[in-house]
Parts: sequence; C-alpha cells; structure tokens
Amino acid sequence: MDNPPLFQARWSFGPLAACTLLPIVLLCFWLWPVGQILCLTFDEWLFHSLNAPLAENATWRYIWTLGSLRPFDVVVGLILLAVLVRGDWVFKAAQVRQAFFGFLVTLVLLVVIRALFSKWVAAMGWQHDSPSMVFDNVVHLSDYYPNLEKAWELKDRSSNSFPGDHASVLLIWALFMSVFSRRLVQYLVIWALALLFMLPRLVAGAHWGQDDYIGGLLMALLALGWSCYTPLAAKGSAALMRWTAPLFNLLGKLPLVGRMAVIR
Repeated sequence: MDNPPLFQARWSFGPLAACTLLPIVLLCFWLWPVGQILCLTFDEWLFHSLNAPLAENATWRYIWTLGSLRPFDVVVGLILLAVLVRGDWVFKAAQVRQAFFGFLVTLVLLVVIRALFSKWVAAMGWQHDSPSMVFDNVVHLSDYYPNLEKAWELKDRSSNSFPGDHASVLLIWALFMSVFSRRLVQYLVIWALALLFMLPRLVAGAHWGQDDYIGGLLMALLALGWSCYTPLAAKGSAALMRWTAPLFNLLGKLPLVGRMAVIR
C-alpha cells in the first residue's frame, strides 16, 4: 500500500526545542513560590465552582458520577479513537492507518515519560493529596453512591494526584490531532472533547487543576515533541505498518469492517 508520508523521518529542531523547553518553563513556574500561590488560588476557585453544585443538583451529580467511573474511560477511549481514524476528516483516508500507528508510538512514549516523571515527583516530595481530601465541606460522590465506588471504581479522591495521567492521555491526543488539523472546526471539536473528558476528575475532586494543566500538559508536550519531531513516529509507524499488513489484508475482506478507512 503506497500511502503518502504523514511523518518525516528527520529531526525538526525548532518544534522539538519548543516541546522540550515549554515543559521546563511550566515546571519552573509551578515550583516558583509565586506561581504555586497563583495555581492554588485558581485551583481552589475552580474546584469549589465545579464541586459545590453536586450537592444541590441531582442531574449534575448523575452526569459527573457517570464520568468518574472507571468503565467510562473505555467509552472515552473509543470516542477519541473514532475521531482519530475517521477518514478524510483530520487525516486523509489513505493516511489513517499511519496516523493510528504514529499516535500509538507517541502514546507508548508518554507511558515511559509518565513512569519516569512520577518517580522523580515522588523522590522530590512534590506529590500531594487531591482537593477532595484537603478541603472541608466537599461533596464526595462516593458518599452518595458507595456501591458504585466498590463495584465500578468511582474516582473522587487520590493521595497521589500529581501529575494527572488521565489528563495527559487526553492532552496528547488533542495535541497530536492539532498538529495535523487545518480547519477551525477541527480544533474546536478536538479541544472541546479533550476538556470535556478532563472535567469529571476535576468536578469530583480527584485532581487539582494544576495536576492537568501543569503535570499532564508537560508530559504530553514532551511525548509529542520526542515522537513527532524526531524520526521515532515515522520509523515506528512504518515498522508497524509492515508488521501488521497481513492482518489488515485479512480484516479488509470482512464485510463492514473492511470498509473502515483504517482497514482499507
């Protein structure tokens, strides 16, 4: 299959430098006492604004309880995947499989960065409790639905909330898609989905805002830079294309499945 190249097997030092230096700037700002005060002030306002209505509005509570369940993460993943592999939207139909494998390589790199950064955070003593464990008069979803907490892993608290790993996945997806987007509507849809799916943890109090816009964002930027602006994504996706070609040829013969852009 002769697809047009989506990733370039070369080093793009300008974007790579930006994706490396910006996380350093974010981390330095977060560690700066004034920056930390600004983050905490904003995060306290954000948390109480999102969390307080849970006590008074049952519909609001039901919506964010659903979004805070672990199985809902699977639904989110399927939605993001569907947007990624939709042919002739952000990616041309002939490029969808390359995009999928390029994103997969980037995601694996994010997992490595997350593991290393988390160890560094723990060693430096930067870890903290989630806002639901810090403030008084907090609405805990698990108090309303204790059975859901046990059976479906309702997440509304964490003793290790920094960095936001859930947010980092959403942000790497949004950044990756944004690199290849060309129309305003694409950017709006992509970032609306990413921000919407980040909200449940913030509403429930499982994460501070800074866990996402500092911790999650810096990890996502590093993964994007060292994947898409180095030969990694190009060579990794090309290798995966070759290794999986027989499987996709077989899937292409199946009815309905064979019509999907990622299969064709």
